[in-house]
Amino acid sequence: MSMDRIKVFKKKIHIYRKQPVIFANEVLKFEPDDWQENVLDDISSYTHISVRSGQGVGKTGLEAVTTLWFLTCFPFPKVVATAPTRQQLHDVLWAEISKWQSKSPLLKELLKWTKTKIYMKKYEERWFATARTATNPENMQGFHEDNMLFIVDEASGVSDNIMEAILGTLSGDNNKLLMCGNPTKISGVFYDSHNRDREHYSIHKVSSMDSTRTSRKNIQMLLDKYGADSDVARVRIYGEFPKAEADAFIPLEIVELAKDNKIKISKDITVGDIGVDVARFGDDETIIAPRIGNYVFKLKSYRKQETTATVGRVIGQAKFLLKNYKHLEEIYVKVDDSGVGGGVTDQLIDIVKEEKLPIRIFPVINNGKADDDEHYENIGTEQWGVFRDMLQDNFSDHLQGKNNIIRLPDDEKLVTQLSTRKYRMTSKGKVALERKEDMKKRGLTSPDRADAVVLSIYRPKIKKKPKLQVKSY
Repeated sequence: MSMDRIKVFKKKIHIYRKQPVIFANEVLKFEPDDWQENVLDDISSYTHISVRSGQGVGKTGLEAVTTLWFLTCFPFPKVVATAPTRQQLHDVLWAEISKWQSKSPLLKELLKWTKTKIYMKKYEERWFATARTATNPENMQGFHEDNMLFIVDEASGVSDNIMEAILGTLSGDNNKLLMCGNPTKISGVFYDSHNRDREHYSIHKVSSMDSTRTSRKNIQMLLDKYGADSDVARVRIYGEFPKAEADAFIPLEIVELAKDNKIKISKDITVGDIGVDVARFGDDETIIAPRIGNYVFKLKSYRKQETTATVGRVIGQAKFLLKNYKHLEEIYVKVDDSGVGGGVTDQLIDIVKEEKLPIRIFPVINNGKADDDEHYENIGTEQWGVFRDMLQDNFSDHLQGKNNIIRLPDDEKLVTQLSTRKYRMTSKGKVALERKEDMKKRGLTSPDRADAVVLSIYRPKIKKKPKLQVKSY
C-alpha cells in the first residue's frame, strides 16, 4: 500500500507542481476557500506573492499547505518559514504544518517532522523546511538552492533589514516568497508590496467579512466596540492598512475599489477624452489615457519616442474611439503642455486643422493658476483634487450598496502612482501636490500614468468653435 501511494504520487507530481490546488485536495484533503485557491494558483506562476487580510480567514492553513506542496513536489528544496515571534512561528504556523502533514498517509511516509525542521527521509541535509524566527538577518541568509521558498507569517511585523535579507537571497530560477499578514503598519516591505512595489507582486486582499471561517459574532463585537470606520476594523476585519498618512493625497483603498469595475459605456455620451502625459526620452513614460464617460480604458505607454511618433499615436487613438463608438461626435485631447509636451500640442493642432478632424486639442499648464485659486496652488493639484473627489464618491456609494460610478484599468503602476503621491499645505494655506523630483528622491517613479488619467478627467473651459466640415469614422 505504501509503495502504491508513492507510485501514484510520482506519476502525478508534474500536475501537482503546476496546480497546487489539486495537491491540496488529493494529498492533504484540504478544501481551500476561493481566496486560498486563487493564491495557490498564483504560487505556481509568480515568484512574489503578498496577502493582506483580516483575522481568522485561514492564512496559516494556506501557509502550511504551501510549505508541504513545495517541500514534496520539487527536488532538493529548501523552505524557510519565519514570523516575528517564536510563539507565532512555532506554536501557530509550525503546529499547523504538523497538523496537515500528519493527516496525509503519503506525507507521513515521506516526511519527518521535528520542532524546528521537516525533512525528506534519507535526504535530511539537502531536502527540508526549517523554522527561523525573524529576529536576525543572519537567520535568513546562507540558503541557496534552485528550488527555494520563503514563507513570512505576520509580515507587517517583520523588520525591513530581515525582509531585505530574504529578498536578497531569492536569486534562483524557482525561488519564491509568500508573505501573509494583518496590515498593521503603513511602512515597510509588506506595506510597499501592496503600494509602491505592487507591480512586482501578485497581490491579494481578504476581508474577514467574506470568509466562511470567521466568527460573525466576533466581527460584530469589534464593530460595536471600535466602529466600522476605525483602524481596528480596517486592520482586523477588512484587511486594509490603517488610515493613510496625513500627507498621502489619495488613499489606496479608494483607488483599488475603482480598479477594473464592470460598468457600461453609455451611448448618450457624445464626447470622448484622451489625456496625454509626454516624456520624450529618459526613464519616464509617455502615456495616452483614453476615456469615455467614467470608463478609463487600458493605458497606452511608450518610452523614448520622438514627438512626431507621439502625435501619430494620439491621433490614431482618437480615430479609434470615433470609429468604434459611433455615438461619439468629438474627442477632447488634453496634453501636459509643459516641456516637450508643447511640441506635441503644436503638431496636434496643425494635423487636426489640416485633416478637419472632429478633435479639440487643449494644452494644459499644470503649474498654471487653478480655477479654485483659494484652495489649490495650481491647476495640476486642483485636477488631482477633482479626481480624488470622484474616487471618494465612488467609495461612499459602494459603502451604501450603490453601483460603482468610475472604472480604472487593472494597472498596478497606476494604482501605485495615484496612492503614493503626497501633498503639503503652502504658507498661504493652499494644497500643493508633491513635485515629481521629490517623488523620485523617495525612490518612486514619475507619476506619468496617474497624470495622464487625471488629464483625461479634466474638463477645460470650452469656447464656441466655428462649424467645420469634418470627416466621419
